[in-house]
Amino acid sequence: MQDVERMSHVDTSWLRMDNDVNLMMIVGVWVLSPAISLQALRRCIGSRLLRYPRFKHKVVMDALGPSWVTDEAFDLQHHVSSLRLPSPAGQSQRQALQHLCGDLAAQALDPDRPLWQFHLIEDYEGGAAVVARVHHCIGDGISLMSVMLGITDEGPALLKQSLALARARCAAPEPGSAGAVSPQPHDPLPHGHQPPPSPPPPHPQLMLGGVALARSGLQLVSDVAALALMPDDSPTLLKGLPAGRKAVAWSEPLALDEVKAVGKALGCTVNDVLLACVAGAIGSYLASRGQDPSDREIRAMVPVNLRPPGEEAQLGNKFGLVPLVLPIGIANPVERVFAVRQRMDQLKHSYQPLLAFAVLSVAGYFNKPVQDAVLSLFSSKATAVMTNVPGPTQPLKICGSTLRQTMFWVPASGHIGVGVSVLSYAGGVQFSLMTDQALCPDPQDIVERFEPEFDKLIWLALMLPWPGRDEDPEQALVAQALAQGVSRSTDLAQMLR
Repeated sequence: MQDVERMSHVDTSWLRMDNDVNLMMIVGVWVLSPAISLQALRRCIGSRLLRYPRFKHKVVMDALGPSWVTDEAFDLQHHVSSLRLPSPAGQSQRQALQHLCGDLAAQALDPDRPLWQFHLIEDYEGGAAVVARVHHCIGDGISLMSVMLGITDEGPALLKQSLALARARCAAPEPGSAGAVSPQPHDPLPHGHQPPPSPPPPHPQLMLGGVALARSGLQLVSDVAALALMPDDSPTLLKGLPAGRKAVAWSEPLALDEVKAVGKALGCTVNDVLLACVAGAIGSYLASRGQDPSDREIRAMVPVNLRPPGEEAQLGNKFGLVPLVLPIGIANPVERVFAVRQRMDQLKHSYQPLLAFAVLSVAGYFNKPVQDAVLSLFSSKATAVMTNVPGPTQPLKICGSTLRQTMFWVPASGHIGVGVSVLSYAGGVQFSLMTDQALCPDPQDIVERFEPEFDKLIWLALMLPWPGRDEDPEQALVAQALAQGVSRSTDLAQMLR
């Protein structure tokens, strides 16, 4: 007898969001050293990933909508296969892998099978690479990170530890933290330089149940109006009609400790620093193409995790979206960080993520043309989608091979042509970028500007006259961490031009 489960309305929205130019697939890459065999990867996937029944379910449509149904003809060999990396003349293996990932991001998964695939590149930079593709209707970034963690050799123990910590937080929440909704997956840095946080909005279950509606009517009305009346983005080279041909790029990781140190020096969060670097890189890219960013701002749709602690490993989509205006026109790096911090603080205490979640839920009730019209509220007003997912803090192994580097690309909906993904792993912060080639044929040109933008912040943070710096041991540690970062930086005059 087949296992049948009706798909949630939110997941239905993501399933039907595929269009001719954007597919709702999350694409990721693992770089492994040494190499592993296809047989070993299949054994690993078969014994670990398939513990989640969802990965043996295909989507079946009927008059009431989509359902998850067990695939009686499930074939692991179809879902875990090997690919040969093309090697055009003059291309490095990294460039060839980037082109392959771009091509795979534009190829739809087989709708008659479970909506995921792993592709093993058996000879990559002296080791191996694995390209994973998972449709967004299966889960969001937080849940899929937990699932992918479970594939690693250390995964089961780490997941058990993570769940125990989550239960402990639920049993003894910090004052004012219960039910908080934060658009920052990283834990906030100490608030020594910030005003006390405002009371957070209630948990989405309370919101949708009507309790918060009665208590915060004015805020709710304001946020509804903000979503409905969002002005169009500034016209830039990155805003237009995509063609459906994808290009991907990634950077070498930044040191997470250095990012935290800069955030501490500026009284900001890790997320504020990273978003400011993204804004600076995009502004610099546009300027290099002859488009002055000084009077322009673009909007990025940022996912907001709405899961209660302890439910990170539950599949499905449980997040809202907030429209974050990126200050690409602010040249001063510190001023840009403060502008991001101010905007993030405003969004953290709004109901916009909950409203977006409600819109996605309601859209799943309608047919696709009506859903597309409803969801155009988000895609037509933004230039990019941007997400930041926290990963493991220690290096992990897969089939006994060390996971040396990992990155992923968030899909873009509607006619958005830019997706920025940030992932922390093993003490590093990995930037990845996917663009539509009609709007940005060379995303590597943007990615390579992230680190110089961060280097500017290191220098400027070192020059700040911090109060009590000489007397405060904690500030001294921050200064030491920043100084270590400066040792690898390029010439100050060149960076600050």
